[in-house]
Amino acid sequence: HKTGIEVMVDGAHSFAHLDFKIPDLGADYFATSLHKWLYAPIGSGMLYVKKEKIKTIYPLFAAADDPLKDDIRKFESLGTRPFFIEQAIGKAVEFYDMIGGERKFKRLHYLKNYWMEKVKALPGVRFNTSMDPKWGGAIGNIAFEGKKPGELDAFLMEKYKIHTTTVVWENISGVRITPNVYTTIKNLDVLVEGIKAYAAK
Repeated sequence: HKTGIEVMVDGAHSFAHLDFKIPDLGADYFATSLHKWLYAPIGSGMLYVKKEKIKTIYPLFAAADDPLKDDIRKFESLGTRPFFIEQAIGKAVEFYDMIGGERKFKRLHYLKNYWMEKVKALPGVRFNTSMDPKWGGAIGNIAFEGKKPGELDAFLMEKYKIHTTTVVWENISGVRITPNVYTTIKNLDVLVEGIKAYAAK
């Protein structure tokens, strides 16, 4: 902003995961999927545009009247689409509100740190994510020195039926493990057992 550059945030893994208010970020635009952490159906998403920026942005599809009006609804001219997806968003918001943002974040962070604490002393283990709540909630990324992350990913699925995601991108190489609010301690104990079994190979 200091240099006149507008700011857009890709909030796919932050919205309804970290406890914050979008306007507090100071961004001009904020876009997110809603299925990851709000638990709305796949195919749902949200675009936030600062009020004063709405009139300067053309909609992707031609609006019925003035494309430069300051009504955010002009971006909803999408033609025929499955309305049941949009209708389900309200229920997802109700569920989120029932839990509460702060409470949800604390639960997610606790679950991540639970399994990370139990495997951090294994030989060769490396974490690509912090255990500090300032730097993240549920998402943990683990690697073992000298081993390809895809091997751990495949091992956990084959032997323990645990789905993880291999991430090899720029300077990050590891396996992403993401518990959710419904994940139990028993589930995580199985995960820990699997990681320890892999480390012992």
